[in-house]
Amino acid sequence: MPDKKTYYDADANPDALADKTIAILGYGSQGHAHALNLSDSGYDVVVGLRPDSASRPTAEAAGLEVLDVTDAASRGDIVMVLLPDERQGEVWAAEIRDGVAQGKLLMFGHGFSIHFGEIEPPAGVDVGMVAPKGPGHLVRRQFEERKGVPCLMAVHQDATGNARELVLAYACGIGGGRAGIIETTFKDECETDLFGEQSVLCGGATELVRAGFETLVEAGYDPRLAYFETLHELKLIVDLMYEKGVQGMRYSISNTAEYGDMTRGPRVIGPEVREAMKRVLADIQSGEFAKEWIAENRAGAENFNRMRDEASGHQIESVGRDLRSMMPWIDQEF
Repeated sequence: MPDKKTYYDADANPDALADKTIAILGYGSQGHAHALNLSDSGYDVVVGLRPDSASRPTAEAAGLEVLDVTDAASRGDIVMVLLPDERQGEVWAAEIRDGVAQGKLLMFGHGFSIHFGEIEPPAGVDVGMVAPKGPGHLVRRQFEERKGVPCLMAVHQDATGNARELVLAYACGIGGGRAGIIETTFKDECETDLFGEQSVLCGGATELVRAGFETLVEAGYDPRLAYFETLHELKLIVDLMYEKGVQGMRYSISNTAEYGDMTRGPRVIGPEVREAMKRVLADIQSGEFAKEWIAENRAGAENFNRMRDEASGHQIESVGRDLRSMMPWIDQEF
């Protein structure tokens, strides 16, 4: 295999998985995409789900063999754990660990459980990660269109000497080799992923949107106008950045908007915000966030559910529902 950090289909050995059974534990956003893409790539796939899982009929209707989690883990030569982070530790101990014998490859779609010690795999087991940089529906759709979503891959433990070859073949099997597979570590994937979610993609963006909405409404402006200017049109800007980068987005907007962006943006995201981001990152790096999140779930997630309920009652939600009802091109299910 070439000594480089980004790989493509030509760098992989697809036959490395030819005689393997791949067990996909979970059939959510990523689980369904991995299972279907690997099956379409010609590999032997089984899906592991709880007996009462609502996803069982869907997976079976797709032509996949579905087993209980324990049986799937025992059957699989490669066991990919695609369960929610907060559940992986308990399910590992109760239903997965005993079926992962020496020589098997244990895989993850995110580094959380390994990096923060929720799961401690046996010494004789290979441990790898394949993390597509996109939601499962995009991973599946791009695969069906004979394209791919870029992936991250990592090897945490190579007991057999074959882990890297198998992990790369797996990443190509779900379509990653068509776009590019970047080699990293569990630590770097996990910490950058959590930081991005908390400070920019989710936490930062949602707080910025709500703060902007509240600023306009408190100043006496129509909440509907505030919604359009701080939430609805955000998609237009993000789409431009996604397709063209920050400067490509600036090229596509008005000169007035671009000047306001470059002169007022640093006032909003000033030194105090950057310092707060450093503190968020420090909590992730130290394991403090992981401890807090695991403890929250073990305590019944009362605080988490309270915050969810409070957020649902925000004015931006009711205004948004009314305005989205005027937009037939938007899915109204939520």
